[in-house]
Amino acid sequence: MSSPKHDMRTVMGHFATGVCVISTRRGDGEPVATTVNAVTSVSLEPPLLLVCLAHDSETLAAVEESGRFAVNVLAESQREHSIRFAAKGEQANTKEIDFGEQHPGIPCLPGALATIVCRVSAMHRGGDHMIVIGEALSTSSADATETPLLFFRGAYSRLLRERAAKPQRQPGRRRVAVLERIG
Repeated sequence: MSSPKHDMRTVMGHFATGVCVISTRRGDGEPVATTVNAVTSVSLEPPLLLVCLAHDSETLAAVEESGRFAVNVLAESQREHSIRFAAKGEQANTKEIDFGEQHPGIPCLPGALATIVCRVSAMHRGGDHMIVIGEALSTSSADATETPLLFFRGAYSRLLRERAAKPQRQPGRRRVAVLERIG
């Protein structure tokens, strides 16, 4: 018999998501980061988003202390960052990463598909996570040719685009995107 936690993880695995790394600095100035896929836009005016961080997350503690964080949307080529920052504490080896700063004092991953630097607007308890609402202070995005790192049914995936043979689409024909498992 499966547990409700396992069932929820399995069912939600059917929802394809992007992969992000939330980064900030601890009180001692050292960067901390964690991999997440629970990120969503909340509002355009003001520009708000939400991220969900586990209660026992070192990154959550640093976000609570600093009041600021960056959402680094990973490009397909940044899979190693996703794996690295899924580890806890010192195992993430943040000292091996040469973080940049898009906004003073907030570490950002170079080469991210997009980066949104936020100020904490609100925090709400949500089960075993905290829902952190962030107001965007600055944003940046990569070249339009970059592709996102995706996660679907417990595996990394990539987006394959079907290209029509002719430059113009035929009437009634829709453009299709397909996910391909990559590990």
